[in-house]
Amino acid sequence: MKFTSHAKDEMLYEESGEIYEMEIKETLAECEILEEYSGDKPYPSYLVFGRTRKQRPLHIVCAPVPEDEKLVIITVYQPNPELWIDFKRRKL
Repeated sequence: MKFTSHAKDEMLYEESGEIYEMEIKETLAECEILEEYSGDKPYPSYLVFGRTRKQRPLHIVCAPVPEDEKLVIITVYQPNPELWIDFKRRKL
């Protein structure tokens, strides 16, 4: 995994508490794709949702880089329940 500087900042300053790399790995192990951003450059990216082992909900925007066999973490945050239904669908 490779983290953008934005992702690192979000992890450190998340208002619900710091997000650790291990939590991201736990979340990615069993996540579901919520949105696909196929037009993103230089690589398509995805918004995924999952939970850590301690059931902390996380949203991760990531982009697979096939030629490097890496996953770039663009941003990560704990979704606000006031903005999301079951953390999976945006409230209108």
